[in-house]
Amino acid sequence: MEILLNGENIQLPYHIALVSDLLKHYQVHDKVVIVEVNGEILTNTEHQNTRLSDRDRIEIVHFVGGG
Repeated sequence: MEILLNGENIQLPYHIALVSDLLKHYQVHDKVVIVEVNGEILTNTEHQNTRLSDRDRIEIVHFVGGG
């Protein structure tokens, strides 16, 4: 499956089916993130049951501390 992730075309491995799988794959599942799928912001609960489809547009934003 191919998606547009943060503006970049990405070919996903076959085992990634849900938004939560995608977050684990990119190792951001344990961080505070905002996920938008095709222009719609998801709640944390929706990460577990939102299926990805070919050509989805995904934006993932996570916060970085600093000073």
